[in-house]
Amino acid sequence: MKRQTANQTLKRLAIDLANHPFLLFLAFLGTIAQVGLSIYLPILIGQVIDQVLVAGSSPVFWQIFIQMILVVIGNTLVQWANPLLYNRLIFSYTRDLRERIIHKLHRLPIAFVNRQGSGEMVSRVTTDIEQLAAGLTMIFNQFFIGVLMILVSILAMLQIHLLMTLLVLLLTPLSMVISRFIAKRSYHLFQKQTETRGIQTQLIEESLSQQTIIQSFNAQTEFIQRLHEANANYASYSQSAIFYSSTVNPSTRFVNALIYALLAGVGAYRIMMGSTLTIGRLVTFLNYVQQYTKPFNDISSVLAELQSALACAERVYAVLESPEVAETGKEVLTSDQVKGAISFKHVSFGYHPERILIKDLSINIPAGSKVAIVGPTGAGKSTLINLLMRFYPINSGDILLDGQSIYDYTRASLRQQFGMVLQETWLKQGTIHDNIAFGNPDASREQVIAAAKAANADFFIQQLPQGYDTKLENAGESLSVGQAQLLTIARVFLAIPKILILDEATSSIDTRTEVLVQDAFAKLMKGRTSFIIAHRLSTIQDADLILVLVDGDIVEHGNHHDLMARKGKYYQMQKAAAFSSE
Repeated sequence: MKRQTANQTLKRLAIDLANHPFLLFLAFLGTIAQVGLSIYLPILIGQVIDQVLVAGSSPVFWQIFIQMILVVIGNTLVQWANPLLYNRLIFSYTRDLRERIIHKLHRLPIAFVNRQGSGEMVSRVTTDIEQLAAGLTMIFNQFFIGVLMILVSILAMLQIHLLMTLLVLLLTPLSMVISRFIAKRSYHLFQKQTETRGIQTQLIEESLSQQTIIQSFNAQTEFIQRLHEANANYASYSQSAIFYSSTVNPSTRFVNALIYALLAGVGAYRIMMGSTLTIGRLVTFLNYVQQYTKPFNDISSVLAELQSALACAERVYAVLESPEVAETGKEVLTSDQVKGAISFKHVSFGYHPERILIKDLSINIPAGSKVAIVGPTGAGKSTLINLLMRFYPINSGDILLDGQSIYDYTRASLRQQFGMVLQETWLKQGTIHDNIAFGNPDASREQVIAAAKAANADFFIQQLPQGYDTKLENAGESLSVGQAQLLTIARVFLAIPKILILDEATSSIDTRTEVLVQDAFAKLMKGRTSFIIAHRLSTIQDADLILVLVDGDIVEHGNHHDLMARKGKYYQMQKAAAFSSE
């Protein structure tokens, strides 16, 4: 993923926030109103003090006093309303950002998704966006108001005393220099903090989702050690980042307190020397000095939080900036067009350009054929299917469906003609009915039941508490592996695809159920082109065509009897399988 600079990230943030113009306009008005009322109040305070010192209690005094009360009430209401506006704006922005990143993930290449850990991606969509929202809240509540308060305070101070204003402008940048110095060092640490948090989340996700495997291999100690190292790294970077950022506020407050004391002394000296400066105007000026210097404290705190927010935003926008899968196909493939003849024409492919797995592969598969793909682990069996489904682009050559390149069709319409049952099951959170109807949401209950019966899943579904309305939590962990696999098979029965892909589809099912499923598959595959990836060679002996892959090359192809007669690689695999089963 392309790494962005802080300026690029800020630009993206500004553009995205501008997509909510009405809320942004209200927030802008609220900010102006809050600053305006805050600036006006010290003027009234100075006028009240001068009135008391000169004329005592008078009608003018009470008029000014009533104005003060109204300004305080108005400012209180504005300060109450502004955070609500800011939060509404930030909520709308983060809601859209989450939706965009989820949509983006579905448009990214499969290769990109496979390179990223699921825990890492979850961290970007959840934790990083929450951290970004917290940073934006501080920016609106403190940064923007602070910057505007500084500018208006300077103008107000210039109206009172030029020399003292120049002293303020010369001395106060010192606090910004300090905060800038610290912020540069904390930004890198906050970047490392978010990266190590992603690693930590990934490890936790792995330990929870793969608990059975971890315990079966007695790998708890190793995982605990890895998590301990991840926690130590996260704690180290977090502590360093927080330490640097926490020194900003007290440092700038100390500098600003010295400046305030110096100006109070200069102002008192000017009054004693007979200057036109009055006590009331000095109080007003000192109030402006506080209003001018206080935002520096707030801004310095925000700058530290901003570094963390920018580091999180950078990780989120890095995903949004990642190149999407380019849609090369223009034609929409419909079911009535598909007969099922598939040809690989001089296809070469490698997951990495420098390591080619499949080299100059050519094979013709007649329509309606039952094709079995066998070979050792890593031979390229699943890769062949990935290319057929256009999960990965080929390096060279072409793949034809009924004589036309699959790259002429849109991905969605092409994949709609395939039905896949994988070794690893996936069930979503929802009812049994919803999971079976995943690929055909408009299916009726009768159609769902018919598909379940065809897949021999109806018998155990009827035993569940609410039958087809039973809700599955945590991706169906309450079901056995075999039951979950039967539901995924029923899902394919309901979709009625033109081409079937079975990747070790019965590996998790007991022998008795496997016989029933194989019989159901035989009915479903009749008249359809089917690809079967199997390690159990006994299940594919009736295949019309068996492809034997070794290191990405088809070293043999033919039916079972022909391949056995040749006594080549397939013959050796069958003998080895028979020996291991004895």
